[in-house]
Amino acid sequence: MSKSNVDYRPGQGAAVAALFAGATVWGLIWYPYRLLEAVGISGALATALTYAVALVLGLVLFAGKLRGVRVDGWLVAIAFSAAGCNLGYVLGMLHGEVMRVLLLFYLAPLWTVLLARLLLGERLTLAGAVLVGLSLAGAAVMLWRPELGAPWPNALGEWIGLIAGLLFALSNVLIRRAHHYTIELKSMAVFVGVVVVGMGYVALAEPVVMPDVSVGIWALMAAIGVVLLVINLVVQYGLTRITAGRAVVILLSELMVAAAASWWLAGETMGVREWLGGALIAAASLISARLES
Repeated sequence: MSKSNVDYRPGQGAAVAALFAGATVWGLIWYPYRLLEAVGISGALATALTYAVALVLGLVLFAGKLRGVRVDGWLVAIAFSAAGCNLGYVLGMLHGEVMRVLLLFYLAPLWTVLLARLLLGERLTLAGAVLVGLSLAGAAVMLWRPELGAPWPNALGEWIGLIAGLLFALSNVLIRRAHHYTIELKSMAVFVGVVVVGMGYVALAEPVVMPDVSVGIWALMAAIGVVLLVINLVVQYGLTRITAGRAVVILLSELMVAAAASWWLAGETMGVREWLGGALIAAASLISARLES
């Protein structure tokens, strides 16, 4: 496609706005979950309940498109990998410093290159090797502490963010592989997966007790569920109308939103090492976008 066709395709302005909206929501959505945890609703339970709201609404809206759907192993794999990613994203944000967790999550391009080679048979090019190097260098710079030795995550939230990024990359590769499914069906698979995995985690690892909370808290959870459904559709709209390279550049604004929000709402700050490591990881994301486009 020529540059003119890409730049002036109908709906470009709306697509850019859609992606900015998605980045803004994902840069802020950790905060309502912290509010829910503060009143006694654990991150896993809150995630499962809010995604259940999105699931129910999606079943109503997409009922006509879901009739007669045949489920195979690819769809199940998408559901569980995306479930681990979304649940891990929330738990990581709750149990770690927002920006460090988010930057580790954005190591996803590294995992995408490796998983695409394994599952899709894509060869590792020189640019791909540079991407891997930048991602690893960014993580090492951000995590290295002389007193701790090797540059590994040193807190539960950081490990969860790292694993969530791996599962995010896996779900993206699987979605690319399962191109015979509609966007609506893949979205519903994600919602089902998060509800099933989230409730399973709660049943096995937490007391299954719902605290006595106000109507306002229930309303907040319902609102988060609606936002999750809407923003999923909004971002899908943007991704289908804009090149991958431009899309990732726009979505990286999530880092800026999260940085401002974590400073304003949680009193968290980042040092020079974190900013440098984050810049290297962001550069890897941009190279990944360039490769895809």
